[in-house]
Amino acid sequence: MSQKLKQSLLILGLFCNLHSFISAQESVEEVNPPDYIKTIQLFGSEEFSGTPILKLGEPLTIRFDDINGDEADYYYKITYYNFDWTPSALYKNEYLNGFDDIRIVNYENSFNTLQLYSHYILRIPNEDTRGLKVSGNYMIEIYNDDDEIVFSRKFIVYENLSNVKVYTKRSRDLKYINTRQAVQFEISSPSEILKNPKRTVKTLVIQNNDLKNAITDLIPQFTIANSLVYKYDTEASFWGGNEYLFFDNKEVRSPTANIRRIDLQEIYNNYLYSDIVRANRIYTYNPDINGNFVIRNLRAQNSNTEADYVWMHFSLECYEPLDGGEIHIYGNFNNYVTDDSTRLSYDKENAIYTTKRLFKQGFYNYKYVLVKPDGTIDPGFISGNFDETENEYVVIPYYRAPAARYDRAIGKGIGNSRNITN
Repeated sequence: MSQKLKQSLLILGLFCNLHSFISAQESVEEVNPPDYIKTIQLFGSEEFSGTPILKLGEPLTIRFDDINGDEADYYYKITYYNFDWTPSALYKNEYLNGFDDIRIVNYENSFNTLQLYSHYILRIPNEDTRGLKVSGNYMIEIYNDDDEIVFSRKFIVYENLSNVKVYTKRSRDLKYINTRQAVQFEISSPSEILKNPKRTVKTLVIQNNDLKNAITDLIPQFTIANSLVYKYDTEASFWGGNEYLFFDNKEVRSPTANIRRIDLQEIYNNYLYSDIVRANRIYTYNPDINGNFVIRNLRAQNSNTEADYVWMHFSLECYEPLDGGEIHIYGNFNNYVTDDSTRLSYDKENAIYTTKRLFKQGFYNYKYVLVKPDGTIDPGFISGNFDETENEYVVIPYYRAPAARYDRAIGKGIGNSRNITN
C-alpha cells in the first residue's frame, strides 16, 4: 500500500470518527432562568413571544427583566445546531456574521413601579453581531460576569425555498375522533431538493408554539409531481386540548377580566376567580391567543419599563384523584416549563388547590395540567381534550444535501384547526 493511500485512508477514518462523535452527541436543552430573571420575550418581526421562527435576514429581539434591579452585566452567545438539536459541525464564522460573547449594553430601569427591575433589550443585527448566514436551529445563551450561563432559548431561522400546505383532520381512530387532531401537509419545492427525500428531508410539526411537544420523526409517504405528501393519522396527531384560560391585569388598581379582588401589600396582589375542572364538561368556544402573553399597562407610555409586577393568585376546584401527580399552571409565560413556581398546593381547609406567582402586568393565557410522577404531562386531565379546540400548527421542513454539513430550514407552513375536517 502506497504512503499516499495510507494517508488518504487515515484522513477518511478521522473524518468518519469525527462524524460519529458529532452524531452521538446528546440533544441540547434550554437552561431555565433563576428566580430573579422574569418575563423573557424572544421574537422576530412580530412582537409575540414564544419559540421565534424567523425568515433569514429578519431581525431578532430578546427582552428580559432582572428584578434585583442592580444593573448587572449580561453577555450573549449564539450557537448553531443540527435538526435534532445536537452540536453542528459548522464553525462560528460559517453561520455568524460578526461577533458574539458581547455585553448587552441596552437596558433601562423600571419607572414608577413598586417592584424595581432592570429591563434588558438585545437586537440582532447590531454593530457587533451583523446577522446570521444560514438557516436552521439556533440557541441564544445569556451569561453573567462570571461566565456562568443564566438562561438560554432556542429559535429557528428558515429560508423561503418551499411551499408548505398544512391541513388539520379529525383522528380516523374512533377512540380519539373527539379528542385528537391530526396534522397533514404537503411540501412543494425544487426538484433537486426532492431527490431521495427519505434521507435528505426532515420535518418539524409544532402545536401552539410549544417546541417541547413537537413531532419530528415523520418521513414522506409518497410524492406527487414536485410535492412530498404527509397524510399520517396517529403518527402526526396531537391532543386537541381546550381553549386557554386568561387574565388581564393591565389596570393594576382595579379588578378587570377574571380578577375578583385586589390587595396592596409591598406590591399588588391580584386574586383570580376559582377555576373548575373542564374535562367532564362539553366544549365551549372561548377566544384565546394559544397560550401566549402580551405585556401592557393601561396607564403607561412604555409598558416594558412601566408595567409593574403583581402576585397573581390562582385557585382550582379539583376532586379528581391525582395518583401521586401534581397540578401546575401552564403556558408560554415561562416557555411551557413546570417547576416550583407553577405547582399548586392543596388547601385542606378550603378543599381547593392554590398557588401564587409573580407576573408582569399584561394579558396572559394559561391552563392547568397534571404532571405525573414520571415527569410526563397530561394536558387534558383538568382542561379536557376536544377536537373542536382552535390550535395553530406550524410545519418546518429541513433539508441536508448529500455531503452537506448542516440542516437548512427551507420553508414554513401554518395551519389552524378552526378549519378542521374529517
